[in-house]
Amino acid sequence: MEKIAVIYWSGTGNTEAMANAIAEGIKNAGTEVDIFSVSDFVVDTLDSYKKIAFGCAAMGDEVLEEAEFEPFFCSVENKLSNKKVALFGSYGWGDGKWMRDWEERIPGAALFEEGLIVNGMPVGETKQQCVDFGKKFAEC
Repeated sequence: MEKIAVIYWSGTGNTEAMANAIAEGIKNAGTEVDIFSVSDFVVDTLDSYKKIAFGCAAMGDEVLEEAEFEPFFCSVENKLSNKKVALFGSYGWGDGKWMRDWEERIPGAALFEEGLIVNGMPVGETKQQCVDFGKKFAEC
């Protein structure tokens, strides 16, 4: 059975909450999911997954978190060409520039929809958007 990985970095818990809601949607679609913080993911296991959802909050001048997530993503981005990739993350200000820049780093054929961004903690409607995003990703 296909299994999807959800890998995230979260500084305040907002992106972690998104990751959990996306994983809920994947499970609702009847697909197995493994969820990891970046520090817990073993890069050598990347080949075990055909679909991967990456999550990172916007930091500073709308960039990916630079100390842990950016180096991690640099180490895997050249291994994503045969995978379906979804991107998500939370932000506190700005207009989503970090997500648009991040999307440009993914081979076009592998990117699932536009990245999902949520301002702050996903609750109510925005939490449901995360669940729906996970379900659609599992079903694509």
